[in-house]
Amino acid sequence: MTGLAIKGPISDGDLTLMQDAGILIHDEKISTIGPYTSLLANAKDVEVQELKGDHVCLPGFIDAHTHICFAGSRANDYALRNAGKTYLEIAKGGGGIWDTVTQTRKASQQTLTVRTRKLANRHLKNGVTTIEVKSGYGLSIEEELKILRAIKEANETISTDLITTCLAAHMVPKDYQGNAEEYLSEISTSLFPRIKKEGLTNRIDAFIEESAFSSDDILPYFQKAKEMGFDLTVHADQFSTGGSEVAVRFDALSADHLEASTEKEIELLAKSNVIATALPGASLGLGCGFTPARKILDAGGALAIASDHNPGSAPMGDLLTQAAILGAFEKLTNAEVLAGITFRAAAALNLKDRGRLAKGKLADFCGFHSDNYQEILYNQGNFKPCMVWKKGELVFDKHKH
Repeated sequence: MTGLAIKGPISDGDLTLMQDAGILIHDEKISTIGPYTSLLANAKDVEVQELKGDHVCLPGFIDAHTHICFAGSRANDYALRNAGKTYLEIAKGGGGIWDTVTQTRKASQQTLTVRTRKLANRHLKNGVTTIEVKSGYGLSIEEELKILRAIKEANETISTDLITTCLAAHMVPKDYQGNAEEYLSEISTSLFPRIKKEGLTNRIDAFIEESAFSSDDILPYFQKAKEMGFDLTVHADQFSTGGSEVAVRFDALSADHLEASTEKEIELLAKSNVIATALPGASLGLGCGFTPARKILDAGGALAIASDHNPGSAPMGDLLTQAAILGAFEKLTNAEVLAGITFRAAAALNLKDRGRLAKGKLADFCGFHSDNYQEILYNQGNFKPCMVWKKGELVFDKHKH
């Protein structure tokens, strides 16, 4: 994925394919990539892992938007949606985000840590070596801290990297004795400093939507976060527009969802440095249209693709499958899809040390037992990695699991 631009369309002809290649690793990073026989002849005092047969090697995948720290299930929500109820109708009836909040509040930090670890390891076996994980199912100072601490604890005991995001602005909790403005003020005043003090995250997210917070509601909240040095990301334009404009105004790292974005929002995003993150898992879970990925790329925008793995609208959690399906519906090249789950996803998380197989990058990569990289997306997620490396260590080998 070297030499490819962050923004705009990418042709498959732009991909660099190296045959009979070797990767030399030192101190968890890629030292050199080149012809295997040449590297082997010149290397001294190295451990050699030689793969027998044909393999395709790609950068480790990066899932830049998930909610995998939660308790409970929303299988009933899914059944109701398929029976004709809307997302908002289910939420008003006691389902939706608040259902997960109720169940997550009942869970201990240890329970959440174990569950997060389990789901993260599932992602890792599918080639995902970096996973963004949001809070947002606590919706109070102590409960949000519990979730953020659980994510941090899980990260200390697994191979994949968990990038934590605070999504306390997910919705106004139903048991809060005040309005949206008061809730956001309390969170920014009381929670933000504690997050900073404990080093729990440097990322703040907010859901800008009819069922959550308006664009006006969120302005002072984001202003406070910006002043405190947090990176920003936005749940934007899922059912109605407005969120992407806020993302651009605050120079957020990414605007995620965008299923409702029109030409106006697409042009606004394309002219900015905000990464547009498509979440095909939410479209599949809700049975609605996809993010206008083709239009975003053709306008010159930067497109990342993430799973949105969550218990409500995106329970599948399979990044590769979702990316392949989005590619088919939105007519994305293989290069655009793979860029969306590697270096462009890294940009959405402000991570400059991964996403490409290049000197100096983290030695995060995955191998597929094939002689043709096109087979990976052609099989629409049914073809999984046989090996995954994280920081140079072989952390998953299909033949041994």
